Amino acid sequence: MLTVARLRLLLTAGASAALVAGTAFSIGVSGTAHGSVARTAVPALQGIHKIQHVIVIMQENRSFDSYFGTFPGADGLPTGVCVPDPLHGGCVKPYVNHADSDKGGPHVDASSTADVNGGTMNGFVKEAETACATGKPCRTDVMGYHVKSDIPNYWAYATNFVLDDHMFESDHSWSLPSHMQMVSAWSATCKNPAQPMSCAGTDMPANRTAAKPRPFAWTDLTWLLHRANVSWGYFLDHGAKSATHPAGVPTIWNALPGFTDVKQDGQEADVQPLANFLSAAKSGTLPAVSWVVPDPADSEHPPALVSRGQAYVTRIINAVMSGKDWDSSAIFLAWDDWGGFYDNMVPPHKDATGYGIRVPAVVISPYARRGYIDHTVLSSDSYLRFIEDDFLGGLRLNPATDGRPDPRPDVRESLANSILQDFNFNQKPRLPLILSPCPSSTLTPKPVAGCGGTVALGFASWGDT
Repeated sequence: MLTVARLRLLLTAGASAALVAGTAFSIGVSGTAHGSVARTAVPALQGIHKIQHVIVIMQENRSFDSYFGTFPGADGLPTGVCVPDPLHGGCVKPYVNHADSDKGGPHVDASSTADVNGGTMNGFVKEAETACATGKPCRTDVMGYHVKSDIPNYWAYATNFVLDDHMFESDHSWSLPSHMQMVSAWSATCKNPAQPMSCAGTDMPANRTAAKPRPFAWTDLTWLLHRANVSWGYFLDHGAKSATHPAGVPTIWNALPGFTDVKQDGQEADVQPLANFLSAAKSGTLPAVSWVVPDPADSEHPPALVSRGQAYVTRIINAVMSGKDWDSSAIFLAWDDWGGFYDNMVPPHKDATGYGIRVPAVVISPYARRGYIDHTVLSSDSYLRFIEDDFLGGLRLNPATDGRPDPRPDVRESLANSILQDFNFNQKPRLPLILSPCPSSTLTPKPVAGCGGTVALGFASWGDT
């Protein structure tokens, strides 16, 4: 029996097409749906609800200035910047770096504090030099930045859709807490995995292990999605990393299986290989909410190749644009933390764990504004807010209302600014922008055919393994 509340949920979650294909209905005084002789048109979805598929693509370790610092009209690199170099003397100015493989710098909580340096934003070179071996040459590249000719596809997306130039990492730390924030708007360590109230917020949380596979006891967004019958998928590039599959996604980027509520809901199968996403995009069966995370080679995490990461992202976006769900999709492309690279903008303070240093972010959708640069202060919490407003009627991860209390100090999605201004839901849906995954570029050395090149990957020096 279809109740009024259930009907509203179906319409909000983008199920109107399925209803149109079935028997028409009318709503009786009892609040239940009854079959009718005449077919009744279902009202067209309006506003944000035209987006029936939200896709969050989260790449690795780039600051805004390192990718879009010279983008016309953006709040990018200012003139006159020269960051102190205590090891060699003098200072280092931002410079164009065409290298396909970068080094980056330290990017844990203490690194963020050192880089921001009380708001002077001048600690980047000094912090990078702390990782140099004593008595050996030490030339960092944290002041280097890429230009349009290095990453033409990313600039094409920013030019044709929306560039968010005030997107900040949700926390001021490294990948693990950032990926926790991406799905739950909080990062914490829990004394008892069975007790959400045992968790304490931190920018340096403990990771899950083989001995403790589900230590994250607080509530993530899938708890709310599952209760509302909203479909979701967490898609892993080449699957999860394991002893027998070392090329998969490492646990620091694959946080969701560590949440106890995913197990409680019986939703572990929704964490799945990226191949399933690509098949669903082709067939028009994408879930309402998708998160896509890379394996190390595709991640752009230094020293991984920029060209390979851009090619990987382009193939994902092409798959959505070529599929049957493009006209109802919104793609949020972002990078999880700054990776030690220079950025000039002082992060705003939200609470004890955020915000962190500014990162690149692009909104791609048939309803995205064309060539719009959004100066609104945002974070990945804004993505969660969008999902909640679209599919959950504005319900938040709020201990007072979500049915699963935890001690988070605030409701981050309510603190976060909306990203709705990046859309025009009255415009005619935009056509796809299909790009070559391996465009001509000025990256050096020249990327191999198809941009599937590899370099030796070792993240231990930055604390990422």
